[in-house]
Amino acid sequence: MIEADCLILLSDVDGLYSAPPGKDPNARHLPEVALITPEIEAMAGGAASHLSRGGMTTKVEAGKIATGAGTAMIIARGTADHPLRALTEGARHTLFAPAQSRAQARKRWIMGTLELSGAVHVDAGAARALLTGRSLLPIGVTRASGAFERGDVIAVLDPEGREIARGLASLGREEVDIVKGKKSTAVTELLGFDTRSEVLHRDNMVTLMGAEART
Repeated sequence: MIEADCLILLSDVDGLYSAPPGKDPNARHLPEVALITPEIEAMAGGAASHLSRGGMTTKVEAGKIATGAGTAMIIARGTADHPLRALTEGARHTLFAPAQSRAQARKRWIMGTLELSGAVHVDAGAARALLTGRSLLPIGVTRASGAFERGDVIAVLDPEGREIARGLASLGREEVDIVKGKKSTAVTELLGFDTRSEVLHRDNMVTLMGAEART
């Protein structure tokens, strides 16, 4: 939610190993995990393994959440003083690479996990602009529906009533009603200088082509 670059988990071990290092002298330390696969989960004692490694399973599960949201994760030893400084000085650790960019993760979150609070209807020109990656400006909005505030997820409907995009509203329903059909330069005059000039910013929006989402 805070769009962090990295999550650091401090543990009593200095990362993920191919097997329990205390039991297997041939256990290999993994300096980097590009993707959390069933094999990686098995090393941690997850669902793919009959072994149990306690806290490492939980850490790998946290890694799936973090990397799936575009955040890197590091597992490092935290039992000595100044563990973060030790990391910057090259202490052994395991880095879990983010599975996607934060922008991609944000759009997936918008598309798949939030309920719609309302909708804005746009003209043909605005519809074409949205599908080329542009932000939605007030001049292209013909009307709004629903009760939404800034930050709520809303749908964008083309002149035929088809949903072509959805995203986080930069303006609330009442504000959209005031500025719809007007040029962006009129927004600050009508709503004040602290108001965004677009209804939906392209960074907070997912465009649709049929049933498929494009980012």
